[in-house]
Amino acid sequence: MTKEEHISYWLEQADDSWESAVALINSKRYMMALFCWHLTIEKLLKALWVKNNTDNYPPRTHNLKYLHDEAKLCLSIEWQAELLTINSWNIEGRYPEYQTKLYKSINKDYIDNKSQTILNIKICLQEILQ
Repeated sequence: MTKEEHISYWLEQADDSWESAVALINSKRYMMALFCWHLTIEKLLKALWVKNNTDNYPPRTHNLKYLHDEAKLCLSIEWQAELLTINSWNIEGRYPEYQTKLYKSINKDYIDNKSQTILNIKICLQEILQ
């Protein structure tokens, strides 16, 4: 596969994760929606990693801040802090001992509060890929 094909793969995967998040929000499955938002951003960062590095295979990690740094990006300090929050949705959504804690804090207001930030980060990353 060419570099462009690798990038296209990650973009398609990101779109699929985004669509899953939307469907999950509509069905009020908020914790899984957060996990899919994490996947969306992770896959966009992996596309950017491929774009900005010589290799076509990004690191096998889910750590968004690490991917941001390794992709040689310079998002704002505020958005880098959001990447750390989004990281927690991945980790806390996977392990039962964290799920209960996270589940108690997740509701429609939390989703509404985070949705514009996630959308803005998504759009920014997509624009950098252009």
